Parts: sequence; C-alpha cells; structure tokens
Amino acid sequence: MKVILLQDVKGMGKKGEVKNAPDAYARNVLLPKKMAVEATNQAMSELNSKTEAAAHHKAQEKAAAENNKKRIEGKTLKITAKCGENGKLFGAVTGKELATKLQEEFNILVDKRKITAPDMKNTGVYSFEVKLYQGVIAKMNAEIVAQ
Repeated sequence: MKVILLQDVKGMGKKGEVKNAPDAYARNVLLPKKMAVEATNQAMSELNSKTEAAAHHKAQEKAAAENNKKRIEGKTLKITAKCGENGKLFGAVTGKELATKLQEEFNILVDKRKITAPDMKNTGVYSFEVKLYQGVIAKMNAEIVAQ
C-alpha cells in the first residue's frame, strides 16, 4: 500500500515521503497512529502543493538574505565602549552588541549566534562575519572607539 508519511518513522522514512508499506503494517500501525495517510490522488496533490509552497517560501527568504547582504557587505559598525589605558576595554564587545547595532543601523534582525567575530578586547577595527541564511554570509567591520 502506498502511504504518505506524516512524521519520521524509524525503518520507513522521513516526514513527507511517499513509501510503499506492507498492507498489514499500514492498516494496523501507520494509519491508526496517524503516522501516515493513504496516498490517494487528493493526498498526493495536497503534498505537492505543500512542497511547492515551502520551496517558494525558502526562495523568498534566500532572496531577502541576498538583498540584505548587498546592503551591509563591507560596511563598518562604529561601537563606543569604556576602556582603560592603552585602549584595553573593560570587558569585550560581543556578538549580542554587534547584533543590536546591526538592527539599529540597518534594521536587520540577526541572532547573536549567527555572528562569527574574534575576541574584541581592545580598541581598533575588527572584521567579522554575519550568517544571514544558509550559504549567505556577509563580511563586515567593527570599529571600536573609546567612550
């Protein structure tokens, strides 16, 4: 019996796949436990429309990320921080501060974990990367100046 898996099933496949399952297993386990539905024409067309919609949304998200990359690539964020002698900061500039500054200046919301930056413990110019989407990485600079 052909079934469309509604969730990951160990030994069968992943969610959304169309599989050929033994009739008894499909009728006694997969269908009653709502782990799968029978692959009728209507169910197949619903699956196709869902996958097309998901692909369309992914394409839109990637296009937006590419657009944001063009806006911020090579730009410099100016960050003021308290520091002591010789330009050594009290603490360090973190990914959270960079993400906040990025949102303030460019209105781009980025998770702090998506920012790859070196230890910024002194004043100066540092280079860092922002992962906007899978495979879309923007390189930026941070200029840290004394307060």
